[in-house]
Amino acid sequence: MERINRWRSHGGWQEVWRHDSAETGTPMEFSIFLPDGDGPMPVLWFLSGLTCSWANVTEKGEFRAACAEHGVILIAPDTSPRGDGVPDDPEGAYDFGLGAGFYVDATEQPWATNYRMRSYIETELPALVAAHFPVDMARQGITGHSMGGHGALTIGLRTPERFRSVSAIAPICAPSDCPWGRKALGQYLGPDRAAWADYDACRLIDAGARLPALKVDQGAADGFLETQLMPERLKAACDAASQPLELTMHEGYDHSYYFISSVLPAQIAWHAQYLNS
Repeated sequence: MERINRWRSHGGWQEVWRHDSAETGTPMEFSIFLPDGDGPMPVLWFLSGLTCSWANVTEKGEFRAACAEHGVILIAPDTSPRGDGVPDDPEGAYDFGLGAGFYVDATEQPWATNYRMRSYIETELPALVAAHFPVDMARQGITGHSMGGHGALTIGLRTPERFRSVSAIAPICAPSDCPWGRKALGQYLGPDRAAWADYDACRLIDAGARLPALKVDQGAADGFLETQLMPERLKAACDAASQPLELTMHEGYDHSYYFISSVLPAQIAWHAQYLNS
């Protein structure tokens, strides 16, 4: 691994690292905020949305003061493989290809070789982090925004034994039924919708996946609310399954980092209740 940047901030260190990934076959980067103090410390994973990388939340998320207060390490991975030879949407669309890995292991060509973000996030990166940083892997939480909220929900529901806390900010709740999700899952996984079930939070809950607690923050003025995000689908699935869900609609807030930075510190405090107990 190579540390490519480091800044002192809020009584801790904000760092950016690069490493060669066996899963994606490319160099990958991630950011990590390390509060001062003796480790090991709990870790909160933040998965970013379409068009983003680790840099967006790192530069605009306003999370470091809360992480320092609660003694929580925050790690922000990238959203897709990148580099020469990595396939991209042939029309250059923002919602597929580079910056839009959807946290799946693609099975269709030409995507299957590099787009293995599920295995990268679930297996490879946690092992790397555990080997190099003062993290307590018995105390993990996960959250994310939009496409990253979809990733946080589905990874949390598939591997509940790994996480003490799961949340999301404006997540894509039912990707099988929205344009972003149908495009991405159809091209990465093929037309058989049964293959999409592992990557749809509502379908996972319908199939019996459960979490002890789940928190979702959603902006009520989000322009993607009705067509892409569909939090009412998640609420209906949770209600039918008696899955606890704390869904908060925030009046006046949209899909941007003005909203993310407004709710992320409170989400960190919510995770800390579970991570520090």
